[in-house]
Amino acid sequence: MDFTLLRNLISRYCVGEENWVDSRTVYIGHKEPPPGAEAYILQRFPDNRIVSSKYTFWNFIPKNLFEQFRRIANFYFLVIFLVQLIIDTPTSPVTSGLPLFFVITVTAIKQGYEDWLRHKADCSINECPVDVVQQGKVARTQSHKLRVGDVVVVREDETFPCDLILLSSCRQDGTCYVTTASLDGESSHKTYYAVPDTMAFRTEQEVDSLHATIECEQPQPDLYKFVGRINIYKDKEEPVARPLGAENLLLRGATLKNTQYIYAVAVYTGMDTKMALNYQSKSQKRSAVEKSMNAFLIVYLCILISKAVINTVLKYAWQWSPDRDEPWYNHRTENERQRHVVIRAFTDFLAFMVLFNYIIPVSMYVTVEMQKFLGSYFITWDEEMFDEELGEGAQVNTSDLNEELGQVEYVFTDKTGTLTENNMEFIECCVDGNVYIPHAICNGQILSAASSIDMIDSSPGGYRREYEDLFFRALCLCHTVQVKEEETVDGIKRGIHQGRPTSFYISSSPDEVALVEGMKRLGYTYLRLKDNHMEILNKDDEIERFELLHVLNFDSVRRRMSVIVRSSSGEYLLFCKGADSSIFPRVVSGKVEQVKARVEQNAVEGLRTLCVAYRRLSPSDYVEACHQLTEAKLALQDREQRLAQAYDIIERDFVLLGATAVEDRLQEKAADTIESLHKAGMKVWVLTGDKMETAAATCYASKLFRRTTQILELTKKRTEEQSLHDVLFELNRTVLRQRSMSGLSVDCLDFGLIIDGATLSAVLKPSEERSGPASYREIFLDICRNCSAVLCCRMAPLQKAQIVKLIKASKEKPITLAIGDGANDVSMILEAHVGIGIMGKEGRQAARNSDYAIPKFKHLKKMLLVHGHYYYIRIAELVQYFFYKNVCFIFPQFLYQFFCGFSQQPLYDTAYLTLYNISFTSLPILLYSLVEQHLTIEALKREPSLYRDIAKNSLLRWPVFLYWTCLGVFDAVIFFFGAYFLFDNTTFTSNGQLMTTNTQMMFGNWTFGTLVFTVLVFTVTLKLALDTHHWTWINHFVIWGSLLFYVIFSLLWGGIIWPFLNYQRMYYVFMQMLSSGPAWLSIILLITVSLLPDVIKKILCRATCPTATERAQASQKPVRGLVAELTPLSSRRSAKGQSADSSHLQRGAAEPLPHKLLSRLAEGGGADLRALSPRVLRLSGAGFAYYAPGPETSV
Repeated sequence: MDFTLLRNLISRYCVGEENWVDSRTVYIGHKEPPPGAEAYILQRFPDNRIVSSKYTFWNFIPKNLFEQFRRIANFYFLVIFLVQLIIDTPTSPVTSGLPLFFVITVTAIKQGYEDWLRHKADCSINECPVDVVQQGKVARTQSHKLRVGDVVVVREDETFPCDLILLSSCRQDGTCYVTTASLDGESSHKTYYAVPDTMAFRTEQEVDSLHATIECEQPQPDLYKFVGRINIYKDKEEPVARPLGAENLLLRGATLKNTQYIYAVAVYTGMDTKMALNYQSKSQKRSAVEKSMNAFLIVYLCILISKAVINTVLKYAWQWSPDRDEPWYNHRTENERQRHVVIRAFTDFLAFMVLFNYIIPVSMYVTVEMQKFLGSYFITWDEEMFDEELGEGAQVNTSDLNEELGQVEYVFTDKTGTLTENNMEFIECCVDGNVYIPHAICNGQILSAASSIDMIDSSPGGYRREYEDLFFRALCLCHTVQVKEEETVDGIKRGIHQGRPTSFYISSSPDEVALVEGMKRLGYTYLRLKDNHMEILNKDDEIERFELLHVLNFDSVRRRMSVIVRSSSGEYLLFCKGADSSIFPRVVSGKVEQVKARVEQNAVEGLRTLCVAYRRLSPSDYVEACHQLTEAKLALQDREQRLAQAYDIIERDFVLLGATAVEDRLQEKAADTIESLHKAGMKVWVLTGDKMETAAATCYASKLFRRTTQILELTKKRTEEQSLHDVLFELNRTVLRQRSMSGLSVDCLDFGLIIDGATLSAVLKPSEERSGPASYREIFLDICRNCSAVLCCRMAPLQKAQIVKLIKASKEKPITLAIGDGANDVSMILEAHVGIGIMGKEGRQAARNSDYAIPKFKHLKKMLLVHGHYYYIRIAELVQYFFYKNVCFIFPQFLYQFFCGFSQQPLYDTAYLTLYNISFTSLPILLYSLVEQHLTIEALKREPSLYRDIAKNSLLRWPVFLYWTCLGVFDAVIFFFGAYFLFDNTTFTSNGQLMTTNTQMMFGNWTFGTLVFTVLVFTVTLKLALDTHHWTWINHFVIWGSLLFYVIFSLLWGGIIWPFLNYQRMYYVFMQMLSSGPAWLSIILLITVSLLPDVIKKILCRATCPTATERAQASQKPVRGLVAELTPLSSRRSAKGQSADSSHLQRGAAEPLPHKLLSRLAEGGGADLRALSPRVLRLSGAGFAYYAPGPETSV
């Protein structure tokens, strides 16, 4: 037993550490602190081994079996199998054991293979070479041997082997550039800093001489948060403490760029690194189809128990008569006679449960899993969802929710980077009420930057030049932009213009780059950050230097950032930029009204606005600010709260300088996508942190709001004029009155609601003092239900998730979808039923945490209206069909008990019982669920309203389920009694055999069962063929091939003496049945009668009350000469090559389809898979014929 944890706790309390901080101490280079400095506590940390695999060689079998049998269906069949082993049951344990073994084995092989791949990936990572400083020299070791405290040397373009604290770099200022694309997708270069006391170290000997310890927090998964401090010991002096933050921490998986080498110390290793802590899976989401499937299983389990109870009761009722108690062919043993009647009844009940257990389809689970897994590839193969600019297509992070894409009722979308391009362009700035436009046009001529300043409202003033300079300097200094003088791409140096190097600006925020570039066009150029000094080239071509003292970083709560700089004259300046709502309340002077008016005007035009302010600091103010910042940064506990308090004290008493306007263009086809989603019956909500006017302008441009839309405002401005109670009830009355006057349904009302974050907090805030029939939350939901679109502005990330959760929990329980591109969208993406991430410019956090990732917002249209529609149709048919075919399979067995004295005699042979769901009927429905297209892709995109036909899980509702079940019962009755009447009027032949006089067929139990089973297999397979709308040669091959396989198997099973069988009750039965002409006629007749009601029902429904889907099917014209190209994205060909391939369509020779291509189930696979050149599938009379254009054969 491991007492390590208990021992550590006792030791801490014994040394008086009741207030022990959850932190770790790292000894750099494994050196003990000087005597008397602090106690040396040896701590144990994990090694640097990464383990992403789930199993080991020893625990794979028990752990995998345990996980699989946690599923109710698998556990149920295990119990049935054990019952068959324990008691005398009518069927062999093989009939339950073999299908269960097949399902368990297939799943185990799949999971084992996936885990083996993870093991390989882990080994390749753990054995990577790493350079470590040991005793003043560089030694090479393997990554998994790194320990906390080791000093590591990392060179340019190498990946960091663990989480490191930067000690020094080759640069004089101790900085290095890093890309974190593998962590969050941001390809921009980020700057990281060494503390001033260690940044001068340049050699291994100097680094090895460092005597220091690092105190930091315990590992936690937040990539952007780190709290620590470094204590540096120097010659018996007091240790120097320096704060450490996220800007000092180099994360495992990030890559060193534009820096020759760095020295860093390992603080988190192995599974303690932030990258490893982010491996943990997200909470499991379950689709509505899966919930329906579980409900149907419970119903069928109740039916199974009812059948077993009925048969048990009727058996004892039938045997109550003395002459039926012990038939001559079924004498009981002495033990059976002495057993209590209750025990005998329970044993019989279990036997009947085993006999009828096939009504629960065990293979349905593995089929559904295969359908979801294989079907998800059609999204990744879809070339229409491939973005040339990014070089990436759609990604599927989870295949469990494919069908949920066809059930979405609410779409919650971010604005910036999702509806818009997040590609910023500087438009104008307003300085002290005067507007400045770069490259303005005057009298038809484009003026230069200097000439174009102040094209609007130019009224010179005595202080104007001073405000101009301060404003432009503020924007050139208040940012985190990096400058690259030149860039090498494919061996060619970029950035050299007319012999002079020009600068490239790089930042994680597109807004900052746009502002700095805008200032450059207006005559103020930011040059570089060198030796902690920022250099600016002003419009007089003079270089100004400012010492960068502090950076107060931007955060989503403050919504602003600031810098403290010292000018060459020694003056301290605080420059700040941020959202107007966070700047205006802190301004004490300046032309606030003029700037505010310009900001509102720009916001109405859809421009992104920022306000700029400054404050002069006296030496005493600066010293006080330094003290507050240093104290907050050195804190190991609650550092973020202390920093926020310090920022709040420092950022005050501003003088307003002006505001900027940046344009973020609407994404391509964003308006068309939103319009299509509205037509499909979805309600679209925009959740953004932007100003109301800016967001509203974007909503109008994207057709979320129309000019005829009646806008309802629920904002802080309005609630200040009226109480929140009055505003809510007034809006509710407006909506209800309009609804009653128009007499239209809710979907037809054209209201739009705008709400801001402050008002939303008040609406959602619980209050015990409120009285009335309904809470604010309920009234708000009632208003939203009557609005076709809702805009939520000034939203914090957590509020986005709260909105999604609010709608999810409403009484309608709608299916929600959230889509966004930034880290601030992750919370709502995880909260929604389906989360979709955009591969945008704000990083890949959203794409990594989502269920699906797409390059652009426009791809959402096809994702939902085509892929989602197809997925839902297919899996709904799969689930209903599985229950239907199992009812057809087992109900004749139930009826047969009434004719065999409830003796638990099986109707079907053991081989048929075992292979029915595994072989005879499994492949046709699997293929149907992958390639069926009840409507063409073009029809679904052209008519978004067709999406409404499948809304609210319409194909898996209880009436539909009952119809399929009743249809299965009807067909089973036809199978059984049709075959039964064929065996009527039996006579004995001369050799004592029983033969029917009407069919001249040998009469027997197995002949009867085989006839029923033959009609059953052909009927359920042909039922699926009748439901198939989209025929390919693969459909023909699988459907007719399955029937042929059944016939061949039956001939072999009953036509050959098998030496491993003790008895062969099926010998020659099938051949004898087929040798009778009337039997052939009976089979055809029974199949026809079984299928006829369903065909008649469909014809009548289409003629009398067709659905929108059925009307669209009727309007579709037969497609002739259809050409479908199916190329995976890895084999993309140029458009030039495709035209040449098409010329071979007529003269190409047919050849077998390669296995690799066949495995794609390509044609009709749910996506618009149209480019598999040079191979071509052409529609012919018998299906799809495969053609190849000449000698080229590789895929």
